[in-house]
Amino acid sequence: MRLALGDLWMDMIASERRGVAAEPRLNIKMPRKPQMRKAKHARNSVETSSSRNAQRHYERYLALARAEALKGDRIAAENYFQHADHYLRLMREDGAAASSGGRS
Repeated sequence: MRLALGDLWMDMIASERRGVAAEPRLNIKMPRKPQMRKAKHARNSVETSSSRNAQRHYERYLALARAEALKGDRIAAENYFQHADHYLRLMREDGAAASSGGRS
């Protein structure tokens, strides 16, 4: 037998009026919160992976910009060139931070 939410609500109200503590009949399990895990890698490996990601994104946006320029869409090409420029600046900052010993 399946109870509707309204039936459960009415049953809880009726039991409270009689002085009996309301006990919901549904056994609902709440999902667990994801646990934060400690980093397994050193800080240097994180910096190098972010540098590799920046390099990959830079090359991707540069290729997209060139493709749009060849199609004749100057506005889309400029948009992709600006994205590529952003990742170029990130790579330069990562390089400067690495050469100075990781201190900003």
